[in-house]
Amino acid sequence: MRANPLALLPLLLFLTLFIGSGVYYQSANVEYAFYQISAPVAILPAIVLALMLSSGELNKRLDTFIKGVGDSNIIMMCLIYLLAGAFASVAKAVGGVDATVNFGLSIIPSELVLPGLFVITAFIATAMGTSMGTIAAMAPIALGLSDVSDLSTPLCIGAVVGGAMFGDNLSIISDTTIASTRSQGCDMRDKFRMNFKIAVPAALVTLIWLYLQGVNANITQATDYELIKVLPYMAVLALALSGINVLLVLFSGILLAGAIGLGTLPDYSVALFSKDIYAGYTGMQEIMILSMLIGGLGALMKAQGGLEFLAQQIERLGSKGNNTAPSSRAGEATISAAVALTNVCTANNTVAIIICGSLAKDIAKRQNVDPRRSACLLDIFSCVVQGLLPYGAQVLLAGSIAGLSPLVVIGNIHYSWLLGIVALGTIIFRTKEQKAEGAIITEMATATEAIK
Repeated sequence: MRANPLALLPLLLFLTLFIGSGVYYQSANVEYAFYQISAPVAILPAIVLALMLSSGELNKRLDTFIKGVGDSNIIMMCLIYLLAGAFASVAKAVGGVDATVNFGLSIIPSELVLPGLFVITAFIATAMGTSMGTIAAMAPIALGLSDVSDLSTPLCIGAVVGGAMFGDNLSIISDTTIASTRSQGCDMRDKFRMNFKIAVPAALVTLIWLYLQGVNANITQATDYELIKVLPYMAVLALALSGINVLLVLFSGILLAGAIGLGTLPDYSVALFSKDIYAGYTGMQEIMILSMLIGGLGALMKAQGGLEFLAQQIERLGSKGNNTAPSSRAGEATISAAVALTNVCTANNTVAIIICGSLAKDIAKRQNVDPRRSACLLDIFSCVVQGLLPYGAQVLLAGSIAGLSPLVVIGNIHYSWLLGIVALGTIIFRTKEQKAEGAIITEMATATEAIK
């Protein structure tokens, strides 16, 4: 495929319109600044530009766009959006959110509520292997928690997204872990051990920060609750931890919440149950449309050679040291930059890893980077970027549930920022263990060349 730098212009146009308009209206003190020009509308000029830059018949260009819209990953996200919205809507209508929040406050000290929210979310995401399903289950609880306390709503939502990204990054059954280890040819457990040493320090600092932010939290509501109304969330968490598909988990939660409402609320009827489900659907309309349009835009940019251009530039950067001794530090930095920039363009961390997998493996081989380290960096930097993209699925879902601007959400996802900083630190300031591993790999490579 021919590399084409112009193919990346549509993404730049979209970001300029979406973020630029929000910043402009915010500077003018307009309420809901980032909703004055919604993202699904801001992306339309970018799609038109991408179609204009494409070559071939218009029908073929449109076919490429439509295939991107209908990508299986995009459709799966949209189904999660729908069911997550419906579950949140029904659970709130029958009193499940309030009951769950009050139940949690009755067993967790108020000063530990924020750290507890992060830890519980991280545990669920690690067990489920998906950040989307975890955010769908936990974001309504975080929102309810902020309603009954003086804790900041963005801070509560940020703790949930951060915990979800922690689990998505570390989980052995996560699609990002599977993609990164398979592409680099290393064992999942080995990658987990190396990843753990980076993720845990970032998580510990996050917990300390969240504790300091919530140590003086004031709970303004009594903690009375009906245990039966907590059951939908308990069931969702239990089913998720058992490894059942996230769609089935959310659908089961909807049915259980509806059944509890019909059985315990005298005025709750099947008609109201249906309306609550549909209200949940409509609440997810904006992010569904945006996700589908981003999928189509990404397909056009890829077909035009935008991602190929990006890969070539990164590979050229990584090849600069070919005439000198291999540098593990340079190799690690190049691999990290490759997956981060690709993720910015695709807005999907799994797809970014798949695209960069072979490139990363080649760079790792030439620069004597441990395959476990390569897989670890691919997963970490894709998750860091994915957790901070204002048009990424995780941020959009959390923002939609909480009614917050995506930029407000990413400003409060402290774990993702800290994970990126810690990971960069391990590249810049290499430990004795890393240097020893690099030396062993160099010796093995030299011995292999000698045998050949």
